[in-house]
Parts: sequence; structure tokens; C-alpha cells
Amino acid sequence: MQQRQLGPFKVSAIGLGCMNICHAYGPPVPEAQAERLLLTALDEGVTHFDTAALYGFGASETIVGKVLAKHRSRFTLASKCGMQGVDVKGDGQLVRVIDGRPDTLRATCEASLRRLRTDVIDLYYLHRWDKQVPVEESVGALGDLVRAGKIRAVGLSEVSAATLRKAHAEHPISAVQTEYSLWTRNPEIAVLDACREIGAAFVAFSPTARGFLAIDLDPEAFDAKDIRRAMPRFAPPHWAANQRLLPGYRAIAAEVGCTPAQLSIAWLLHKAPHILPLPGTGNVDHLRENNGADGVKLSADVMQRLDALINQNTVSGNRYSEQSNREVDTEVFSA
Repeated sequence: MQQRQLGPFKVSAIGLGCMNICHAYGPPVPEAQAERLLLTALDEGVTHFDTAALYGFGASETIVGKVLAKHRSRFTLASKCGMQGVDVKGDGQLVRVIDGRPDTLRATCEASLRRLRTDVIDLYYLHRWDKQVPVEESVGALGDLVRAGKIRAVGLSEVSAATLRKAHAEHPISAVQTEYSLWTRNPEIAVLDACREIGAAFVAFSPTARGFLAIDLDPEAFDAKDIRRAMPRFAPPHWAANQRLLPGYRAIAAEVGCTPAQLSIAWLLHKAPHILPLPGTGNVDHLRENNGADGVKLSADVMQRLDALINQNTVSGNRYSEQSNREVDTEVFSA
């Protein structure tokens, strides 16, 4: 697989997001299946593994640590802090909380190191900017973790170009991770260029549009806890409108000679050299399919046709609910 720069690290151009094995799109996959997935990714040349304290409230980090600790020298490990499960009511039930206070970030890092069975996390993101805490204060705490040898590089997730620049002035930012695909173009407003200007990588999560561009989906069949149930694009009337984009998209994939999932990832690889797609899956066959995007070549004409077919003007509905939109700091297109 081709290699790209992720901050100070050289990694596979296509990474593996480790959320899906335990979080967000349905029940956790069986542990044996998760183990096979992680080891297959490693054997296929994936050297960028990304997890977070939030995913499964520590379950993803625990599985990654258990399976990959013995292979630690073979890959770059990324995780995230600032959004995790907290027992708010003292009843044993964890709820998702955004907390960017320095003491919280330090404690989260220590817990993650234990779960991941490692002495150092290569790239550590602030998962969400806690708007009650100046971003410089949160990033300053992450800089302290670098100096303490707990982490090697600092990243941010779902932030604007302005916030990125403020954070970078406090401590060098090696990467920004934000949703980016044909149907989520917000990074093109400003943050992609800001990353290029400061020399940061841009890690594109949900490159297949949360499965929309990869497989046949039926939102009515989603698991009760599937996070897509709260996303407007998967609900009426937007879902029917978005479905109309697929025939033309799939026709282009057939013309190119790749799968729809591979086309969505290849589009990102062709967009800019500082973009690293981060697909996630719990399925080994999907993993291999995603990795196959590395060999897909797209002409300038195909890129233009894809850009014209699926973009912020042709996709119907917001990517997040009102609550989730309030929690992120990304730029949005004007109505």
C-alpha cells in the first residue's frame, strides 16, 4: 500500500478506524471476529490504527491493546481524549461527556495507556473541543503529555480552521480528523487548506458516507442504537432524495472497474496528498475491499463527474442532528 505522512509518522495511506468493532452501528462484533479483523489489517499492510476512549466506553482500546500490543512496533497508534463515558449519576450507567479540562485529559490518557497496553500513544487527538475550556488550555495539557513521553504527537477532531490555528500556536498540531467524503464536503470550506498551510495531515473518517456509498442500506432495519438513526440524511424526506444519487454513482464505479466503496476512498486519495482516508468496519471482507482502493486510478474526468454528482448542493439533509452540530466546531456551508 502507498504511504502517506501522518504528522511525524509514515503510515499506510488507508488506515483502519476501530470504532465499528464495538460502537455506533449496532452490537459489538464477537471478540474473535475483532481479533481476526485487526490481525488481517496488519498483515495487509495497514500501519495506521485509530481508536478512542469513547468507543465502547473503552472497549475498542481494550481489544486493540489485547490483540496488537505484541505487534506494537509495526504500526502507528492513534487514540482520542476529551469525550468519554462517565458515570454521571453514580448508578453504573455511563453516558457520553465532552470534557476538555487538563486534569481530565491527563487521567483519560493514563487509562488509555493501560487499556492499550503501551507506554506511549503515537498520535493523541482532542476528540471534541470542549467549548467551556479554551482550546489553548486543552492543547497545552496535551503538549505536557508529549513532554512527559506519554504521547508523541497531538491532533484535533471536528474543528474549524480558526480553532486549528489557535491550537497550533499553543503546540504543533500533527493531524486533524473530521468527516469527509463525497457527501460531506465541509472540510473544503477552510480546514483542508489550513492543514496544508501548517503541515498537518487531514484524516478523513467515514469516507464511504457511513456506508451510504458502499452497500445497500435500509434505515428502517438499523439497530435501535445505530447512531445513523439520529442523522437527518438517513431519515425522510432526505433518504429518498439521497437514494437518487446512487445509480449514477454506481455506474461510474462500474466504468472505473471498482466497487462503490473503493470509488469513495479512491476519490479521497486523489483529492490531495495530505488526506488519509480512515474507513472503519467490523467485517474482514469489507476491510480487504476498502484496502483495494489503494490501486484504483481515477482520471481527471472521473473526478470532475463525481464532484458534480455528489456534493453539498445535491445531498439532502444535515450530516448531524442539531445536538451533534452544536458539539462540533466545523465550518458549515451557508444555506
